[in-house]
Amino acid sequence: MENLLAKYAPVNEPEVKTWFKAGPCSAFPPNAGACVRYQDKQIAVFHFTNIDQWYACQNLCPHRMEMVISRGLIGDEKGEPKVACPMHKRTFSLISGENLNGDCQALAVYPVKIMDGYVYIGF
Repeated sequence: MENLLAKYAPVNEPEVKTWFKAGPCSAFPPNAGACVRYQDKQIAVFHFTNIDQWYACQNLCPHRMEMVISRGLIGDEKGEPKVACPMHKRTFSLISGENLNGDCQALAVYPVKIMDGYVYIGF
């Protein structure tokens, strides 16, 4: 299981080597998540329409080892965007990936940019 988590290494924006074109903005649901595949990874993408911000993180739940994070509920905690895993309701920051209410391993988060109506994720 550690090998599965190891492939979701977080990326700092200055270290981005590749911008993956995930799809048109219109293909992603407002205020919810969707999953895209990049190579052997599943990435959850979220659009918070009230603040017009986009976030991306691994789709793999580090607790149950299931690809479900994109189906989680989104919200904020003291202004920090978060997602709750639909399986066990543990919440994760979409900024840092940190588990906000437990001892789960953090999620890998990825930079997102919008260009010409398309969502790009940095790897």
